[in-house]
Amino acid sequence: MTLVFAGSALARAQDPAEQPAEQQPAAPNDQLPPDQAVSDTVIQLAGWIKASRDTEGYPFAVMDKTAAQIFVFDGKGRLLGAAPGLFGSAVGDHSAPGVAGLALKEIPGRDRTTPAGRFIGGYGPSLDAGRVLWVDYDTAVSIHPTATGVPAEKRVERLASPSPDDNRVTHGCINVNPDFYARIIQPTFEKGGVFYILPDKQSLAETFPDFAQSRGAEQRTAPR
Repeated sequence: MTLVFAGSALARAQDPAEQPAEQQPAAPNDQLPPDQAVSDTVIQLAGWIKASRDTEGYPFAVMDKTAAQIFVFDGKGRLLGAAPGLFGSAVGDHSAPGVAGLALKEIPGRDRTTPAGRFIGGYGPSLDAGRVLWVDYDTAVSIHPTATGVPAEKRVERLASPSPDDNRVTHGCINVNPDFYARIIQPTFEKGGVFYILPDKQSLAETFPDFAQSRGAEQRTAPR
């Protein structure tokens, strides 16, 4: 299973057989399509986040827009779950100026991006959707259960599809299966957390400079 491999590589958990029963972590909630690969970048980034304590003990999520994957970890870097996600329909790594002040129908197609980067987020009020989990409040990007208000968008069907190619459909927010949201996202980030979104086009050095620098240092010191 993809998630089993990802879990061991990302969370670096102690062998459950060596832990007391009461300390053994629950099995991660794996909702990814069977045999779907996890990129080396996701694995390395999550490992670096844990090793460097980049979140200072807060839970975090790593999101791969290209593969339409979301990985959620607790504050100790243990993998809690993974699931497909829906992302902004436009390819790009920045939010257009002023987009947060527009109604959804007013956002031009070219500006319907999910920004890349490291974001400190948490629950807070919104103008029209009550309390939501903001990934980036300034650009009005949140993560929420799959929206079904426009049937023609077929968001539920896209999320269930085994291919990531049809998962770019939102106005910039991130959508997940309602069950995954209720079981994993909501309880994990109830008190906030950190969200890492991989870029479409921008380099890793621009998006995550500390991670890229660490990665480069490891490559320079590797035996040849």
